[in-house]
Amino acid sequence: QVQLVESGGGLVPAGGSLRLSCAASGRTISRYTMAWFRQAPGKERDLVAAISWSGFTTHYADSVKGRFTISRDNAKNTVYLQMNSLKPEDTAVYYCAAVEYDKRRFPLGPYNYWGQGTQVTVSS
Repeated sequence: QVQLVESGGGLVPAGGSLRLSCAASGRTISRYTMAWFRQAPGKERDLVAAISWSGFTTHYADSVKGRFTISRDNAKNTVYLQMNSLKPEDTAVYYCAAVEYDKRRFPLGPYNYWGQGTQVTVSS
């Protein structure tokens, strides 16, 4: 089993930045695809970004391309989401997710493991 714990969310003004972290425990994630999803009130949970086990391949939703960067540190068993130029429409609960690497599952999953989420609120 893989346990995922997100941190780094908060309240930020439009145009600001936040860095989310996802700390994994239970197993090394070095062979896992990792991803960030988000869910705004009344909306479905959507994929924001994903990163392959090696870090060489990444995927971003069109709405965040050029503003968000996903990265991983396998030695620290941690994945990050750097969010710049934040907009009010980025407001959501952000979830970290993991799945054993399978190129057929990249980037949409389905994902086996999920964190509890961290709230990101961007004020206008």
